[in-house]
Amino acid sequence: MGLEIVVKDIQEGASAEVSRIKAEGDAKASEIINEAKEVQKKTLGDSLAKAEEDLQNLHQQVISSANLEVKRITLNKRKDLLDKVYAQTVEKIKSMPASKKEELLKNIINKYEASGARVYSSKDSEDIVKKLTSLSYAGNLDTIGGIVLENEDGTVRLDFTYDSILKNVYERSLKQISDILYG
Repeated sequence: MGLEIVVKDIQEGASAEVSRIKAEGDAKASEIINEAKEVQKKTLGDSLAKAEEDLQNLHQQVISSANLEVKRITLNKRKDLLDKVYAQTVEKIKSMPASKKEELLKNIINKYEASGARVYSSKDSEDIVKKLTSLSYAGNLDTIGGIVLENEDGTVRLDFTYDSILKNVYERSLKQISDILYG
């Protein structure tokens, strides 16, 4: 009988040891699972935060791009309209009555004739210019009107063509014109 007691004691000791090892294993497994869940939660939280930040950045980029596109389109439309106004002004100048053209040329010649020795004009204005000035007529220019005066040696040219006057006034007044048209 003594042997049975020893075997029973060994079995009970082994069972207790197995239970203890199993309990430790279960506790360790539970700890590992909890740590993994915490890491998973943190990783998921970080991923969600990053995704939300990326989405906000993308949203802001889309809005900025859309705003820039709207501004570009608006500026192009404004430029188109200003170009049309410029073209209409050129057409108005071209279609002025002959008496008005002569009056304008007479004013320019009277005011600036002393500054030149030769005069140029458009083909359409040649006869009027020759009639209004004593300067030597030097030839025709491709212009909508007006004159160019040149000194004797050709080193100084005064441009009083309607093209250059209009362009100069237009460029100086562009902001003011834009403010009037677009507020």
